[in-house]
Amino acid sequence: MKILKKIFRRVFFVLFAAFLLFEEWGWEPLARVFARLARLPLWARLERRIMALSPTGAMLAFGVPVLTLFPVKLLALYLFGRGQAMLGLVLLLGAKLGGTALLARLFQLTQPALMQLPWFARWYPRWKNWKDAILAEVHNSAIWVAAQEFRHKAKRWWADWRG
Repeated sequence: MKILKKIFRRVFFVLFAAFLLFEEWGWEPLARVFARLARLPLWARLERRIMALSPTGAMLAFGVPVLTLFPVKLLALYLFGRGQAMLGLVLLLGAKLGGTALLARLFQLTQPALMQLPWFARWYPRWKNWKDAILAEVHNSAIWVAAQEFRHKAKRWWADWRG
């Protein structure tokens, strides 16, 4: 039983770490993409309204997109089941990228209001610390270190090759 538990924990860790790495990689750059839209007057007005929401309104503004993406992901699974793997994959990746961009920007806009909710103010720092600990473990792993070394060597090779 201990071996099975250890295997399960390792598999869960790898899958969850991969999810966190994607979120971490995409969160800031994708939020910046949406932030650029604030140059448009209508979009800027919408963002100001979102930032002025009450804590409950901010929770709804942050939570509704999560719920609306669920049917899109189900449609992608349906397409996989119908043999249209490429279309399903494109839909799933598009939903993931678009959803991450939207949620990242919404979180930036609503975080001050969300932190006024006692349960959120209590649990968010715990979640952030736990997530950061997992990412630190990944970044200290031999595989990550080797991948970073390879990436740096490839960049140097490319720069040298381009002259």
